[in-house]
Amino acid sequence: MVMLLVTGSSIAQSRKGYKLVWEDNFNGNTLNMNYWGHEVANPGWVNNELQRYTDGENVQVKKGKLLITAKKENNEYTSARVISRDKKTFTYGLVEIKAKLPQGTGTWPALWMLGQNISEVSWPACGELDIMEHVGKHPNFIHSSIHNSSGYGATPYTGIMEIEDPFNKFHIYGMEWTEEYINFMIDGKLVYHYQPANKNKDNWPFDKPFYLIFNIAIGGDWGGPVVDDTLFPAVMTVDWVKVYQKK
Repeated sequence: MVMLLVTGSSIAQSRKGYKLVWEDNFNGNTLNMNYWGHEVANPGWVNNELQRYTDGENVQVKKGKLLITAKKENNEYTSARVISRDKKTFTYGLVEIKAKLPQGTGTWPALWMLGQNISEVSWPACGELDIMEHVGKHPNFIHSSIHNSSGYGATPYTGIMEIEDPFNKFHIYGMEWTEEYINFMIDGKLVYHYQPANKNKDNWPFDKPFYLIFNIAIGGDWGGPVVDDTLFPAVMTVDWVKVYQKK
């Protein structure tokens, strides 16, 4: 494991040949619906998670920040899953997200991407790129992972890094995705490198458009089974997201 001592470094600052093609700095008072939508779902929809994903009730845009809040009210867990499907999709590039994470046992925040063709080929054939996952029962350890058909039933393609205080300090979670390889980074430092020697549809569904997802899950197969109900409200704060592509 590696403990980071410096926060907030951007890999884009040191990568030549990239240009900024899209960003959201969450200015204004509402989520830009030209970029984003809300994925509404009931508890147990995936991974035996406990939350109900609402249609915007758990999202705020305030002072240049996106706030995703998980709550427990009236004996119900609610949260948000903000997605860019059908609105902002990308094939290859450098993705960076500056964020602070919620803290507490039972939280499972993620900053990630899925293949736009998920409705046609389903998961995991569509591919999944987990730029950042954190489970509250393992504080400070960030997971960056690849999911595809060749790794179905497990998570063989993953890296883990221990970082300094992801709850009160912003960190930059990044991914460099090229035709040859995928690198996951935190504050500019490499977490995991993925590069199959012989690419095929099972190990490399990453030659098609992908969309962004920001969410907080509660409990579930990995985040649970214990949930500390004293932690709510649990907030993930996203300062900005930026996508660069080769010139």
